[in-house]
This record gives sequence, structure tokens and C-alpha cells, in this order.
Amino acid sequence: MNDSTKKIPRSADNYSAEAIAERQKFIAAKTGVELKHVAHSSHKLDSLKGNIENPIGVAQVPIGLAGPVRINGEHAKGDFYIPMATTEGTLVASYSRGMRVLTEVGGVKTTVIERYMQRAPVFHFDNAQDAREFGIWFNENLSEIREVAESTTSVGKLSHVEQYGVSRMRFTRFNYTTGDAAGQNMCGKATFAACNWIADNYPKLNRYTLSGAIDTDKKHSQLNTLNSRGARVVAEAVIPRDVAKSILRVDTKDLFDVRQVNNVGGMLAGTSNNGAHSANGLTAIFIATGQDAANIAESQAAIVYSDLMENGDLYWSITLPSVIVASYGGGTGLGTQRECLEMMGCYGNDRALKLAEICAATVLAGEISLGAAVLAGDWVSSHDKLGRNRP
Repeated sequence: MNDSTKKIPRSADNYSAEAIAERQKFIAAKTGVELKHVAHSSHKLDSLKGNIENPIGVAQVPIGLAGPVRINGEHAKGDFYIPMATTEGTLVASYSRGMRVLTEVGGVKTTVIERYMQRAPVFHFDNAQDAREFGIWFNENLSEIREVAESTTSVGKLSHVEQYGVSRMRFTRFNYTTGDAAGQNMCGKATFAACNWIADNYPKLNRYTLSGAIDTDKKHSQLNTLNSRGARVVAEAVIPRDVAKSILRVDTKDLFDVRQVNNVGGMLAGTSNNGAHSANGLTAIFIATGQDAANIAESQAAIVYSDLMENGDLYWSITLPSVIVASYGGGTGLGTQRECLEMMGCYGNDRALKLAEICAATVLAGEISLGAAVLAGDWVSSHDKLGRNRP
């Protein structure tokens, strides 16, 4: 028998002040905890629709300011201050130091290689030959499939479709461009329409599964590293030896040598990232700007490459193959998140690639700073000084 006293209070207007207050009283009665902090919010209540269910308040995460960092990108150009939401002491200071280095050397060059979002349906048949024949038919009818998929969105475009034959199944991976949205829901809706059209027009099809998991939503995969999910972005810079010594207090040769050690360690660990901590900077930006924080699972993957030049200067690059960010839609329009995007000129149309480049530049700054701190012996002492907050 259901006990109605245990049910979370809901109403027809679930986002009204009255409905939220009722849930706050409910949780106080059930747990004995009064929401003195959670209950305070500057958000307009009706702005929460589509972002949260059964709202009771907000989580207030401190936001620090790092920078400036000079970026010489195709979309992000100039000096930027970066809002970073985190509770980890030393993080903002460390990223600021790396940004100082990048600015001192003339800036970080950023390049977006490509940007796609996927949905990956599987088509099921009686046998492997039928599945193979379907793959041929699919390619012959791709223009019709594309038209149906794109009819569901004013922004999304179906770029290409990968195919993989396994057993009596045909795994596919629909790749879309999605404008300034991250695009997961957009791609799901478009692919659903395309699959229904295929089911109506291909008689040998038994059934389809809308996602066969090779879109690897909210998880890392080697397929994403090779083929990209979200934006594939490269950030690169040359660090002169004298700058490394004066600001980072380390030699470029030592920085290069430790990169080789990290490559071996990453191989031993089987990691998806041979760098230091891209998730730190990305997560801080994601939370500050209203990105889907779960996409860090994919976005943190990275490939670091460095080269010690004959004159002693150090070329350092990081490739992020799966940066999933949006400048419009989702949580980007909420009050605090929109303000953080606006600080960087990244809110609204034609800003998503700019934000992706800023993310990559920030990650490179963090890699440089942490790498130097470990070498110089500052890693532990800086955390002791800045990162110890005990109640």
C-alpha cells in the first residue's frame, strides 16, 4: 500500500514559489534539515522548466576568475578571463599561472578540426547476409534518410553515417552538425524519425534499437578519440626556455622528459588521457557555464604531444577529441550560467566553437602549470597553502 505522506509534493504549477516552498517544508519534516542555503536563489522560477524537476533550490558553487589568457584562434581571439566553478583550492591559481605563461609567449593557438554529435541505431535481421545487404541499400538511400532526419530540426544537419557489421546486426553511427547546441536530444529525435522511415521502407528489417551504445553517450570510448564526439580541438604553444625558467622555475628539457615518463605511465594504466588533468579545467568551466556536467566523461579525453626544439624551446600541444559544449540551450540560459558565458562573449548564436577553443586553451594552461609544479616541488606545498579548508 502506497503511503502518500512519503511522496514528494507536486502540483500543476510545479515551479511556482508555493510549490517549491512546499517541497522545502517536506524535506525539513522528513530529514530535520532546514534549507537555509539551498532555498536562496536569484533564478527566475519559470526559467527552471526544462532544466530540473521537483526543484527545491540551488547548489551554490564558488566561482573563481582565472586569466587573462591570450588566445589566437579561429573563433576565440584576444585576451579572456575564465570563470571556473570549483571547490578545489589551488585550481584557479594554478590555471592562472599557466595562462600567464601562454600570454607571455604571445598566446595559445587553437584550432577546431571538426564537430559532430551522434546517435547510433542498430538494425536487426535474420542473418548476416541480410544485414550486409541492408548496408548497401542504406547507402543508396542516404539522401532520403538525410531528408527525413533533417526535417525534425531547423539546425541539425546529417553529415555522414558510419556502418559496422556484427553478427546479424548492422550498427550505424549517425553524425550531425548541431549549430550552437550540444545536440544529443536533437540527434535522438532526428535519428528516431529516420529509423521509422527505414522501417516503413525496408521490408527485411526485423526491428531497430535507437541506440546500440556506440554513440557512447556520457562515457569515454576509443571510437570517440578516433572519430570525434562534440568538438575536436587542438591547443598548441611554444614555450621558450627562458620563460619556463623565469615563471615556472623549471627547464624545458625537464618538462619534455617528464612528458615521456607520463606517456609510459599512461600506457601502463590504459588511460584515455596521457596528460595531467584536463577534467579539472573542463569541469570548472562546464559547471560555471551551464554545460551538461556528465559530458566530462567524454570531454576529458586528451592526447598530449610535445617536442623539444633544437634551441631548447618546447612545443606543447593538447588535442581534445570530444569537447561537448553549447552556447545556447540547456542550462546555458539560466541566470548565473549565462553571465559566465557572457564574460567570455560565448552566449548565443555562433559562439559554440569559440567556447570550445577557450576550453582547449584553458586545459593547456592547466597542463603546463601542473607539470611544472610537480617538477619544481610546488605541487604539495601549494595544496597545503591554498587547498586546506577544514571546518
